[in-house]
Amino acid sequence: MADSSFDIVSKVDKMEADNALHQAQKEVESRYDFKNIGASIDWSGEKILMKANSEERVKAILEVFEAKLIKRGISLRSLDAGEPYPSGKEYRLEAELKNGIEQEAAKKISKLIRDESPKSVKSQIQGDELRVSSKSRDDLQGVMALLKSADLEVAVQFVNFR
Repeated sequence: MADSSFDIVSKVDKMEADNALHQAQKEVESRYDFKNIGASIDWSGEKILMKANSEERVKAILEVFEAKLIKRGISLRSLDAGEPYPSGKEYRLEAELKNGIEQEAAKKISKLIRDESPKSVKSQIQGDELRVSSKSRDDLQGVMALLKSADLEVAVQFVNFR
């Protein structure tokens, strides 16, 4: 019998992120505490740029955006927000959505699978994703449960389960 396998990836659905951003824009435009302060949130290339007249207001815009991401099912582990910085008369904050599993995180996940799962389960790093394979599908489902319960620093999804 052939080995069963699945891939561990870390991807953000661009359309869902875009929808969350538009919802955050609408809330920022309509909320009373953001009126007449130049508050905005928008795409700036691949990054998300938030602007307001004070550091606290920029952080409040980030909180609104995070709430919209959660409602859309996007993990906050995928959001990499920087620190607010002054730019002229306004404060800006840049955030980025992370795609792919970095090499260090992939090694930690692979080590966790090696240490905690049965010996028949093998994992290998392939670029920015991991392939996990085993003869037993039950073992693979056990690995999925293990990774869902583990506190990883990246948001992971499971694809190509065969």
